[in-house]
Amino acid sequence: MRMMILNQLINIYLNTLKLNKNYFFNKNNFGEAAIYFAIIIVLINSLISIIPNSAFLELMSSYFALGKVEGPSLKIVLLTSFVTWVIKSFYIHFVGVIIFPSKNTNCNFRKTLILMGMAQTPLIFNCLAFSQSTLFLIFVTYIWYNVCLIIGINSVYNYKNIFKSSLIALAPLIIFILYVASNFVGSSATLT
Repeated sequence: MRMMILNQLINIYLNTLKLNKNYFFNKNNFGEAAIYFAIIIVLINSLISIIPNSAFLELMSSYFALGKVEGPSLKIVLLTSFVTWVIKSFYIHFVGVIIFPSKNTNCNFRKTLILMGMAQTPLIFNCLAFSQSTLFLIFVTYIWYNVCLIIGINSVYNYKNIFKSSLIALAPLIIFILYVASNFVGSSATLT
């Protein structure tokens, strides 16, 4: 039984890491046990996120001469990961299914939770960002995660083109970048 569960988890990781869009089309991959696999993936990735977080805190504390900066507790890391997973799933579901559905979109919130959990599989490679010199790998895994999410949204929500799923997945990031850029431009204009 344990080997079967481990084989299924490995199968999920391999198929989503390969960006196999047929994996997201298969309704069997969103069955009863899929939500538990999504929870396991979120749990594994939240535990692994401690590694690059420590490297980032070390970099920032040395760069700004802050001294020893303690990271968050394990309880906070796990709680934040699960809350973020649910909030992102709600956003993707609300925008993708309720506001901008296609004619063939037939998806419930549970399926969106599973999709968001499976899309996080590339974040397992954040364990490679264990020092300041390998911290750039976080960007690689984040881009990989977004591509996986775009492919998953496009497949699960039955969109005809990749533009709509890209816009849904990347809109929060685009809004954040625009917000930061506008604050940066606004603050530099007041300094001169």
